[in-house]
Amino acid sequence: MAAQVAHHPKNQEFTIEKEGHSAELAYSLPAPHLIDFSHTYVDKPLRGQGVAEELARAGLAYARSQKLQVVTSCPYMQEFVENHPEYHDLRSTDSGS
Repeated sequence: MAAQVAHHPKNQEFTIEKEGHSAELAYSLPAPHLIDFSHTYVDKPLRGQGVAEELARAGLAYARSQKLQVVTSCPYMQEFVENHPEYHDLRSTDSGS
C-alpha cells in the first residue's frame, strides 16, 4: 500500500506521514529551471518499505512536470537517478563549459 506523498513548496520538501512516523525529501531551487534534491530522511520504523523511493519518484515527477533539470546533492537521490534510466533525461547537463 503506497503512502500519500505531500508536496510543501513553501518548505521546499516532499513528505510522507505513515503510522505516526515521517519521511522527507528536501530540495532547493538554486537557479531558474534547476532543482537540487539535497536531503532524504526516513524515520527508522518506515525504512525498508520503499518510502524513500516513493519520495524520489514524486520529486522527480514534479521536476519533470515543471521542466526542471535535476541536481542530486543527496547521495540517495544521486544513486536513485543513476540506477533508473527513465530519469537520466532530467539530469542537469551544466558541466561549466
